[in-house]
Amino acid sequence: MSTPNDDWATAAPPSLIDLERIADKGFAELPETFRKLCEGLVIQVEDFPDDEVLDEMECETEFDLLGLFRGRGMAQSSAVAQTGQPPNMIWLYRRPILDYWAESEESLGAVVTHVLVHEIGHHFGLSDDDMEAIENRAA
Repeated sequence: MSTPNDDWATAAPPSLIDLERIADKGFAELPETFRKLCEGLVIQVEDFPDDEVLDEMECETEFDLLGLFRGRGMAQSSAVAQTGQPPNMIWLYRRPILDYWAESEESLGAVVTHVLVHEIGHHFGLSDDDMEAIENRAA
């Protein structure tokens, strides 16, 4: 029988800023060539997706979506910059990520990195196998 860790007895859940730091660390550990290709990509952390996103993605609950890529993926981008076009963005949703983490056997950092790589993968039009290889190189 395991005994509770005193740190857990007084620990608060990771905040938005904590999750942003975890995402920044996870991003920094990705292969350099991959990171360089992400120039201009904005990563934002929020507690939950908004109602519009939940409706658009046909989510049953606010916990169904861990992350989201919005913008023109590299597969759809042209060499000519579009004026007035918002930057490519990735949202990481803190509460659904924490809920997923609580049910998994992975570290929180591994979960955040997985979601980040998956969403960046949409930016590049990568396959699941490609994304898994990138995650493995980061680990």
